[in-house]
Amino acid sequence: MRRRSPQEKKRLSYAKDRRNDYGENDKSSRKNIPRNKRAPHRANRHRAAQVLEAARGAVDEVAEAAVEERLLSRRPKSWKKYSDAPLGEVVQQTLARRMWLGIESRERGEARIQRIRRRLRQLGIHS
Repeated sequence: MRRRSPQEKKRLSYAKDRRNDYGENDKSSRKNIPRNKRAPHRANRHRAAQVLEAARGAVDEVAEAAVEERLLSRRPKSWKKYSDAPLGEVVQQTLARRMWLGIESRERGEARIQRIRRRLRQLGIHS
């Protein structure tokens, strides 16, 4: 395996490293993602159990059909994780925010953003 230069490592880092930009503490995701995946599954199981409870007892085709239709009539709950953003995009947003707030001068901020975009373009990633 060939050695990578520091510049190439930085370009790859901007393109491939990911950061949580959802707006919450990134450490909280360790607990929140499993919790958010668990809750809809539990709600779906609970609802199915309640609907099937109505079909207990003697076999009755009418009640069985009604329960099955009621069970399938509602879309199950689901949850999907937002994917994390590439580091290059997060850094660009941070620099743009600093310029907007007046923390960083416009000229310096624009120059830094252009450098990041140039690095990403060298990898064929357009930002």
